[in-house]
Amino acid sequence: MNLPPLPPVGGETTGRSVIDVLSEQHRDLLALCDRMDDKRALDVLIAELSRHLSAEEQYLYPALKAAVPGGEDLVARELAEDHKLLLLMKNPSKDLIPAVRRHVAADEEELLPVLAEMVGIEDLIRLGNRVETTEEAAPTRPHPGTPSTPPWNKVVDPAVAVVDKLRDVVTGRTTYLSDL
Repeated sequence: MNLPPLPPVGGETTGRSVIDVLSEQHRDLLALCDRMDDKRALDVLIAELSRHLSAEEQYLYPALKAAVPGGEDLVARELAEDHKLLLLMKNPSKDLIPAVRRHVAADEEELLPVLAEMVGIEDLIRLGNRVETTEEAAPTRPHPGTPSTPPWNKVVDPAVAVVDKLRDVVTGRTTYLSDL
């Protein structure tokens, strides 16, 4: 993988693989889908999914493009699906939950297995570290009009996230599953 080097931490790359990180996020998203009777759960679903999609667009998709034959087409399809999800989150409807479930299934059944096959464990861990770090600087609201590919999404997403987080604080919006 063509990732910038990380500072040494004792000779061995430590952390969770991107597959473990994203799979945990998928479980959380599915759990939130089952709690839609609570308005706060919808807010958290939208925030968690916004952060999740931002991290995937910044690191998972570029990794797939680089490591998987035909990755360009795969990523183009995923970006189109992500855009539909962002539009659904902007104006939530009954179609949002099935779309989230489809996103999780596509990632778990297709993207993550092929990534595990094509990328070494050290790079998977490095990607996992980046995804975890990226989520803290990711938007908590959908922004379908912002760039979805590097390098611009890596510049725009953190800037938009600052505004989102200010809005969340001012409105008292819940954005983490652990706060429900």
